[in-house]
Amino acid sequence: DDFWSWRELMYQFMERLTPEQAQAIAAQLYIELLRHGYTAVAEFHYVHHPAEMLDRHLAAARETGIAITLLPSLYRWAGFGAKPLEPRQRRFASDVRSVLDTVNRLQRERTPDINVGIAPHSLRAVEPQSLRELVGGVDERMPIHIHAAEQTREVEECTAALHKRPVEWLLENCAIDGRWCLVHATHMQPGELTALAASGAVAGLCPTTEADLGDGIFALLGYRGASGRWGIGGDSHVSRDPAAELRLLEYVQRLVGRRRNLNISSTSAAVGTTLWLEAAAGGAQALGREMGALASGKRADLVVLDGEHPDIAQRTGDAIANALVFSGSETLVRDVMVAGGWVVREGRHELQERT
Repeated sequence: DDFWSWRELMYQFMERLTPEQAQAIAAQLYIELLRHGYTAVAEFHYVHHPAEMLDRHLAAARETGIAITLLPSLYRWAGFGAKPLEPRQRRFASDVRSVLDTVNRLQRERTPDINVGIAPHSLRAVEPQSLRELVGGVDERMPIHIHAAEQTREVEECTAALHKRPVEWLLENCAIDGRWCLVHATHMQPGELTALAASGAVAGLCPTTEADLGDGIFALLGYRGASGRWGIGGDSHVSRDPAAELRLLEYVQRLVGRRRNLNISSTSAAVGTTLWLEAAAGGAQALGREMGALASGKRADLVVLDGEHPDIAQRTGDAIANALVFSGSETLVRDVMVAGGWVVREGRHELQERT
């Protein structure tokens, strides 16, 4: 049992999913994300058929109050070398023109809470020419997300087909910069890691999903040491809790390094504070949003903790952030604000009884 068998099971589920079910599931998910302290989501969306599917996710975001960056995905092939899509993948099929048309349509829906980007799925699903056409067809400020180097098999197949490792190929053939988010980027050589960090792109880490699927371990210490930017995502939503993602991320690094308190910064010796602030900044960049910090000009996206909760009662400063990351749960989050409006009060979302 591995990533590839999990993917087959996921395909079986997707065959049965209707637009109405997709909206209900998305709304429930977004409520859970908000209650745990997420205020925005990137929807890496490749279930295009019917086209209504994407609109249903947009409706769920509007209904629940979460900010959303919609990322219509280009998905052309089942593998390197233009391998034809398998029957269960045909629902994801798209071409450059259809994705650009979708992006142009979604641009008319943009509000402060709705942003738009693109998601060429991966180098195994998008050949180089289509990748270049898609990236060249959108606004140069638009967020771009792509899966890269999640699985060792993917790295081996990419090396055989393109004569470069996935991250290596992207860095050498695309103008990778701050608008790019390389999702996972798990299996990199030191040179790739350093170059990705220098590019200003975000590494989109999904710790609980990567652990669940047995993907491998991201070299966070080396990447942070090279001033690399990173954020976290729920991916398969094994967890809907940002604190749980950060906790696992740190604990795995401790197991590898056989030391404690590894991820600190020049401004804070508290791991919880460092991880939360860096993840918030990287996540905001990947979403294409001015948020992620308490500063003039940033969105008022706030998470208020329950000061009477036993985990943080009588604690101050960095000790609160450490408690949130290493022992926190949704019961620690009391209120959540998105763009100046409360969407969770006293731990409850107004729609949770209906979804």
